[in-house]
Amino acid sequence: MKMIKDGLVRRKNAQVTIFVIIALVIIAAGILIYVFYPQITGFGTSESPQTFIQACLQEEVQKSVDIISTSGGSISPEHYILYQGDRIEYLCYINEYYLPCVVQQPLLKNHIEKEIDEEIRQEVQDCFKQLQKDYESKGYNVKISGGAYETELLPKRIVVNFDRTLTLTKDSSENYDGFRVILNNNLYELSAIANSIIEWETRYGDAETTLYMSYYPDLKVEKKQQIDGSTIYILTDRNNENKFQFASRSIAWPPGYGG
Repeated sequence: MKMIKDGLVRRKNAQVTIFVIIALVIIAAGILIYVFYPQITGFGTSESPQTFIQACLQEEVQKSVDIISTSGGSISPEHYILYQGDRIEYLCYINEYYLPCVVQQPLLKNHIEKEIDEEIRQEVQDCFKQLQKDYESKGYNVKISGGAYETELLPKRIVVNFDRTLTLTKDSSENYDGFRVILNNNLYELSAIANSIIEWETRYGDAETTLYMSYYPDLKVEKKQQIDGSTIYILTDRNNENKFQFASRSIAWPPGYGG
């Protein structure tokens, strides 16, 4: 009986020893992770360079898109009509009566992309400078090469691509090639519909908006006739309230003419 008891005691002691060893291993692993994790996850910061640039520029890109969307495709429209305080650019215009309009922005998508590029230029420089300062403050040697960037309107999103390489050097060296900022927005689709409406305007001096809403159930198209013969089109996505508005003046009638 005594031998059985001694065996049980030794077994319990062995189990306790195993538990103690496991606990020590867990504690040691925790210490190692605490000490070395910053080096594993991007040079001492929980925020990667790509995440930093996305967060730094996203708001500025959104502001540019908001301005462009309410002003007909340009940051500062030169040929516009005032409507409810907004300067809305003419995408199609004729300064005569009875004649169809002439397209003012034949490459609307490309024009919008360049407008965004120009509007965010200063903020792009500031964000990459801030990225460099942040890593230098942590003791890293920072090199940023390249500088070109371009905006792309793509289906359901807007992407700004940066042709830049970031090299961070401390105890070791790591490269980050290419950065991008992605904005969920369907300006690509809305501007394409605007182009389609403009085609109708150049041919017939008008566009049947109900056809677009029948084909695109989530799209709201408003047509606001103005006293000078201009028409303001407001395209709105019912799901996310993204909008694009622009003006046209085509086959206008003289004031007081009943047609």
